[in-house]
Amino acid sequence: MGPRRQRSTILFLFLAAMLPILSSSVSHLLSARLAPALARNPSRLLLLSVLPSSSPLRAFCPLPRPSARATCSAAYSAMAEAAVDTDNPLLAYFDFPPFDAVQPAHVRPGIRALLARLEGELEALEKGVEPAWGKLVVPLERITDRLDVVWNVVDHLKAVKDSADLRAAVEDVQPEKVKFYLRLGQSKPIYEAFNAIRNSSEWDSLSDARKRVVEGQIKDAVLGGVALEDEQREKFNQIQQELEKLTEKFSENVLDATKKFEKLITDKKEIDGLPASALGLAAQTAVSKGHENATADNGPWVITLDAPSFSAVMQHAKNRALREEVYRAYLTRASSGDVDNTDIISQILKLRLKKAKLLGYKNYAEVSLARKMATVDRVQELLEKIRAASWDHAVQDMEDLKAFVKDSGSAEANDLANWDLNFWSERLRESKYDIDEESLRPYFALPKVMDGLFSLANKLFGINVEPADGLAPVWNSDVKFYCVKDSSNSPVAYFYFDPYSRPSEKRGGAWMNVVFSRSRMLSRNGSSVRLPVAHMVCNQMPPVGDKPSLMTFREVETVFHEFGHALQHMLTTQDEAFVAGISGIEWDAVELPSQFMENWCYHKETLLSIAKHYETGEVLPEEIYAKLVAAKNFRSGSFSLRQIRFASVDMELHTTYDPSGPVSVYDVDRKVAERTQVLAPLPEDRFLCGFSHIFAGGYAAGYYSYKWAEVLSADAFSAFEDAGLDNEKAIKETGRRFRDTVLALGGGKSPFEVFVSFRGREPSPEPLLRHNGLLPVAA
Repeated sequence: MGPRRQRSTILFLFLAAMLPILSSSVSHLLSARLAPALARNPSRLLLLSVLPSSSPLRAFCPLPRPSARATCSAAYSAMAEAAVDTDNPLLAYFDFPPFDAVQPAHVRPGIRALLARLEGELEALEKGVEPAWGKLVVPLERITDRLDVVWNVVDHLKAVKDSADLRAAVEDVQPEKVKFYLRLGQSKPIYEAFNAIRNSSEWDSLSDARKRVVEGQIKDAVLGGVALEDEQREKFNQIQQELEKLTEKFSENVLDATKKFEKLITDKKEIDGLPASALGLAAQTAVSKGHENATADNGPWVITLDAPSFSAVMQHAKNRALREEVYRAYLTRASSGDVDNTDIISQILKLRLKKAKLLGYKNYAEVSLARKMATVDRVQELLEKIRAASWDHAVQDMEDLKAFVKDSGSAEANDLANWDLNFWSERLRESKYDIDEESLRPYFALPKVMDGLFSLANKLFGINVEPADGLAPVWNSDVKFYCVKDSSNSPVAYFYFDPYSRPSEKRGGAWMNVVFSRSRMLSRNGSSVRLPVAHMVCNQMPPVGDKPSLMTFREVETVFHEFGHALQHMLTTQDEAFVAGISGIEWDAVELPSQFMENWCYHKETLLSIAKHYETGEVLPEEIYAKLVAAKNFRSGSFSLRQIRFASVDMELHTTYDPSGPVSVYDVDRKVAERTQVLAPLPEDRFLCGFSHIFAGGYAAGYYSYKWAEVLSADAFSAFEDAGLDNEKAIKETGRRFRDTVLALGGGKSPFEVFVSFRGREPSPEPLLRHNGLLPVAA
């Protein structure tokens, strides 16, 4: 995602993102400058000081030694030897990124100084390059890793702590960053050296991982324009620069449009039906907007388009006019005024098509799929198979809903509209399964959910997740920091977790992204490898008053999803950074671990371990658990078609659509909706203007990846079903096998080989259709 399930959906927007998240990673350094950092956060010094001298954590982040330049094991040596601007945290040595210290004013000078230094290193590499690992891959990894670490700090802050000054700074230096990446990707000496390795007598003796590195670098260079000459290369580079600007602007417009909508409500009758949690959030939002005396009981209340607020209105507000107003605002986000993305979409599609033609492809989908498992034909075949299996179920869903509304005596039964579907679906679900999602919130307090998730990870994968707050700087006081340890109590990874919605500065969705990748080459101070670090970002309802964050079941699934991404990054055993963790994995397989983890939310032992009332400690009653399981596939045909719609319009826009022709992107979407949506979308539906996954993320001609990987993840989980979900020993054995293959091998083997190594056979779509209730369960 997200990567960025821009996440999303990525709207499955989990991964608003996973985005070009497949960027390699970064490194951390510890120097004499640690003293000021510790002065800002003395608890970091305390944490380090209490560790025994033999602790692996000290090896990763040792205390400052008397020497002038003590570095952390995660660092890269070349940077340690270079002069740095000690006033700029982006250029200083750090063990973990100085998220708390970086300001917009640091971005321009920091990035420019770094690019100048790396340009010199690139020139030196090209002059002395040889087709040997130490003379090619090692220096190349140092260069790419160094830029990735610093740029990812800036890019991450822009996603979670946006501001006008930061936007302006990024906009200024982004072209220079893109120019360097283009220069690096189009380096013929480097490209020729990789080809020489590929064609050498040494090839057969290389490990699978190193072969994947070489082949990946060659393919990326070709797709990056290395074979283009003169005028064609100049056109290609201009396209890349423009695409970078446009996708950035698209994302900013979505955030600004989301922030722009605010509805102040003073009459509680207008929000009748909203649960206490939603009223508390709306009052808390009102306070942040200057209504100091706002309360959940008496208001005033502010409704926004941020996910927790929007979802509450659509599911629970009895006021149909309010639902319509909020729905229309959401479906037309970023489609008018100074935040209109319509023309940006057109420009992006035109430029992607031009880029494809320059590279010798018929359309952009072929470019996108050149680095994925699937082909265009196989994608379309899969989408049609799932669409056909889902359609009759979705039609029946609509008939059931209409009958229920009619039986309820509501006049809405005669003209059911798009803004009615979620509201009445929730009422039908409550009636059919006697289950109220809002009443479940008290059982899903975030701290308990995380404890249960970490306990599951221990059982399946033999790891321990421990709080490490204070060890690393964070960008917001709500952010948590964790250390992941193996069975010998040695750290193997770290991760940040930013759980709550902050609509004024943080983009929507949920995602996981790379901070540092595992790397043997970038290890330091006697440590065998540099440890991986990740961050997980969600947008769930924050604590209200003295209550902890009380989650919906969907939010629980989202946290499990993002943790699956993080596990694949953190539990890798690959030592080549270019194929460690999520790096180098074909994009349409990267959702496998994340969607696999979601299945455990319905596992009885797992769910009951996290579902405990935050006030009384009462475990979720088993009859309610049974109802949750029974409701798992409620309207599954409709939800499946929704994802097929997103994936299909994405493929249409990047295969057959002519962005210079008379047909608009909205015409394409409406045509796709005819076969993927039982109730037609509104004529003014502009959801594409907020479809960040394909216009501002890594899912262009790739949204199908959610369904493609869902086939793999469902089949992977069926291995645990085959072993027996109540068989503790078998579950542990199967979990270790999953860790040793899917989670450990990263991009060092093809996803197909990895899956077969785990499952013992090729993947089958049958478990997915069975899990979704779209096939009968085998007798």
